[in-house]
Amino acid sequence: MKKILVTGALGQIGSELIMKLREVYGADQVVATDIRKKEADPVVDSGPFEILDVTDGNRMFELAKTHQVDTIMHLAALLSATAEAKPLLAWNLNMGGLVNALEAARELNCQFFTPSSIGAFGPSTPKDNTPQDTIQRPTTMYGVNKVSGELLCDYYYQKFGVDTRGVRFPGLISYVAPPGGGTTDYAVDIYYKAILDGAYTSYIGKGTYMDMMYMPDALNAIIALMEADPSKLIHRNAFNVTAMSIEPEDVAAAIRKHIPTFALSYDVDPVRQAIADSWPNSIDATAAMNEWGFKAEFDLEKMTEDMLTKLRGKLLQQVG
Repeated sequence: MKKILVTGALGQIGSELIMKLREVYGADQVVATDIRKKEADPVVDSGPFEILDVTDGNRMFELAKTHQVDTIMHLAALLSATAEAKPLLAWNLNMGGLVNALEAARELNCQFFTPSSIGAFGPSTPKDNTPQDTIQRPTTMYGVNKVSGELLCDYYYQKFGVDTRGVRFPGLISYVAPPGGGTTDYAVDIYYKAILDGAYTSYIGKGTYMDMMYMPDALNAIIALMEADPSKLIHRNAFNVTAMSIEPEDVAAAIRKHIPTFALSYDVDPVRQAIADSWPNSIDATAAMNEWGFKAEFDLEKMTEDMLTKLRGKLLQQVG
């Protein structure tokens, strides 16, 4: 990767990935794009930024060509809970945007990355230690989008030779971007509420295990995969990656080591609970480890300590 265009740059992943990429490859080498522009935002202020609606394929192509990028990272998408509430919008945005990004990569001979998700699995998928290659019959529009995207990226590699690469992210936990409509967002919001209120009411039920990952590990995984030797990539797209399999009580217990009076209660959202119940309890990341050396650095305890420290600093700065 030498010059990179990123869509969805102001989203949960993009807002941190942009800064990491600019740190590694240089500020001018990373073109951030989003459908909106925020004033006084580090993503906007620290390097090139362009307004882009990813459903506008001509605009996407022209931006990639004008900036002479050799890599496209397509992050723009509606997340699981939002997609379930607006399924047709999700299909048009998630799939239309992906096709446009793949076409730009094909025409300009760019390396290509887009994330898939544990949402690509469904109720008939093995729930524990879910294999890299297994049945995928999701019951959500978001999951349908992700499975379709995995297949489409494979097709563009096999048919057109586009160097497509991707991972299946678990829930991502971050102190930088606020929750954005995902089923696993409780694991972000719980830390905010622990600091601000000393209590949290979870919309995901007790005992609901899902895979999670701290954002620094996710960013490192993207870069490691994109820099990997292509001859060693058997799967190329949709590698299982994970750092921990946790349920709400696990997060609460980790928080109580720092905030002993923290209280957790439940008011289960049936829509998001049904989505969570259709996903694996834990997934097997062996293929990613073997093919490009994936390794997560943060476990629950280490992540919790860092999240609380960084969030306290962020929230104090906002008050100040």
